[in-house]
Amino acid sequence: MSQSGIQYQPSCDLKAMRARAKMYAQIRQFFAEREVLEVETPVLSQAGVTDVYLASVQAQRHVQGKKQTHYLQTSPEFAMKRLLASGSGPIYQICKVFRDDEHGRKHNSEFTMLEWYRPGFSLKDLMFEVTDLLNVTLAQRFGAVRPTILSYKHAFMDRLELNPLQATLQELKNCCNRVGLNLDLGDDRLGYIDLLFSHFVEPSLGFDTPVFLTDFPPELASLAKTRIDEDGELVAARFELYIEGLELANAYDELIDAHVLRSRFEADNHEREKLGLHVMPLDEYLLAALPNMPECSGIALGIDRLLMVANEQMKLEKVITFPADVS
Repeated sequence: MSQSGIQYQPSCDLKAMRARAKMYAQIRQFFAEREVLEVETPVLSQAGVTDVYLASVQAQRHVQGKKQTHYLQTSPEFAMKRLLASGSGPIYQICKVFRDDEHGRKHNSEFTMLEWYRPGFSLKDLMFEVTDLLNVTLAQRFGAVRPTILSYKHAFMDRLELNPLQATLQELKNCCNRVGLNLDLGDDRLGYIDLLFSHFVEPSLGFDTPVFLTDFPPELASLAKTRIDEDGELVAARFELYIEGLELANAYDELIDAHVLRSRFEADNHEREKLGLHVMPLDEYLLAALPNMPECSGIALGIDRLLMVANEQMKLEKVITFPADVS
């Protein structure tokens, strides 16, 4: 602390900084051995994410003398897909991403993401590769890891005896009341599902072994394809990785139908307008590129959270240098 009383030191120690540097080297070696190209794309974009549950950080800048509102990336996804459509082949990126007003034990509005795309890979192929990466980056703590696969539906049913794909709004409200979540979310069916999931399902995942949570409700497809599951129900073709109740990664069987994606973007913006949120400009570059994008699976992994697990830390601030409130 300085003489002025201002705490200027980093929130993490030197050991954590060295662990981060080591992990970056491990990741780069991992992908170099697999001939996956490291790329870099802009942090600022003319278009932002339309997802109702994500808030982009706005920035004003001048382009050719004209002042414009641009957005700090919540993910490098859109730009990386333009590279895929241009023939890049398999690619990865380690970069800073931003989510406005996200702070807490496992959140910071600026964080580090590893994102990669594998043309020709199925989601199962990607799970194998993620497992290989975990066995490199988490070997010192766990040795060999062997993740299990669990569907969103069955995780929900195991803990709450309710099928989220079929449950009515009233059934979800009744379930919330039964478990003591007495919040009025109106007619927001997805809001109730997320409330139950975040309080009773997510905290229990990945303690015996890492868990790949698959087959999300179709309303949560985002930029993923949808498919019919073994029970004949429509689900989103995506998975998330959980270790010790912490979500580390989010993967999609990537949607490459530009018409469907445009309709999803427009539906998001319609919902944003209803909620009084900022309507986001669509990324027309991405929509133009999509017809040329190869079939592929892609994943975003939070490096800061992976470091939390590797170093047995409970707070994100213990693995980053300067959190948002002191940066």
